[in-house]
Amino acid sequence: MNRRPPLRRLQKPDDAVRAVLHGWAPEAPQITPETQITAFGSCFAENISNWLAARNFRVLNREPDNEKAYVVSMGEGMVNSFVIRQQFEWAWENKVFEQPLWHGYKAEDFGYDEEVRLETKRIFDETDVFILTFGLSEVWYDEPTGNVFWRTIPKDVHDPERHKFRVSTVEENRANMRAIYDLIRKYRPDAKMIFTLSPIPLLSTFRDVSCLTANSTSKAVLRVALDELMRETEGEGHLFYWPSYEIIMDIFRQPFKADNRHPAKACLSYIMTLFEHVWCIGDVSDKPPLIEAWVSACAAAGHLPAKLEGIVGHRKIGPLERMIERATLDPDPAVDKAKRRLLEELRDFWLELGLRPRAAAD
Repeated sequence: MNRRPPLRRLQKPDDAVRAVLHGWAPEAPQITPETQITAFGSCFAENISNWLAARNFRVLNREPDNEKAYVVSMGEGMVNSFVIRQQFEWAWENKVFEQPLWHGYKAEDFGYDEEVRLETKRIFDETDVFILTFGLSEVWYDEPTGNVFWRTIPKDVHDPERHKFRVSTVEENRANMRAIYDLIRKYRPDAKMIFTLSPIPLLSTFRDVSCLTANSTSKAVLRVALDELMRETEGEGHLFYWPSYEIIMDIFRQPFKADNRHPAKACLSYIMTLFEHVWCIGDVSDKPPLIEAWVSACAAAGHLPAKLEGIVGHRKIGPLERMIERATLDPDPAVDKAKRRLLEELRDFWLELGLRPRAAAD
């Protein structure tokens, strides 16, 4: 059995890794600076793309020569599995839909331009690792054809007689994900796929229920579909799941900013630092320290004193030592002890780097 860990066993970076990543990590890191990556889907995909690009990995949808492709210009706006599937069917199989389905943030129409399709196809043809982020299962669709739109229908083209809203099913989403998987296996048989569920919740719902409960359903539909596909393809070695959703929702206490939707920067940085340690080939010393990312994220999410985020950011060993000596870190004695040990490990790591308290250095 794999048990749900108590809080005292969720204080160290390795604790979180074991609690969430068991069964989902690759046997060994597989991404090099030369690996060609394409990441798109919901808005969480932008965090992945930006991080990897900033760390000098080759993200094709961040290269200026590829800016015409919709998976570049609108890649973080493809929030459901239907529209992600549409991009692969359009690029590789030249499937064109009966009416305009793709609209941007300003209600602009993204048509079926052949030049854009060929650029999208070229990106897909060159990709070694696809990172696809699924965001929600609520969709707007065209009732006569069943085709699903990128986003809510722009007001000036909305026809209430044919443009409808619904919650898509687990089976529909699993079928879409399976179709994406099969297309990638057909046209890029050696490529790896990393599917992930965006932790960013719904901003609003068109259902006549509270947004919080609608979001639970929306995420649950996608998570079940992902799990069914993972079990279906288990052992084939091409598809992986990255548990960003579980890290945000089950590891951190309050990971969101004041808008209650977007994770704090430190929490995102921890997720991507962990991703780099697990997925990217390279010496550990060349990667952002996992313990620093973890302590900062815990401080941002309310698990540790908020001032620790600044202490870690500036590597202030003196204030860290004073906190270890004086502060009560948790009302539960066992959890307090575990948190203190974490900060002691951080201090020891800094000492190994040659850092010293300012007074001692003087």
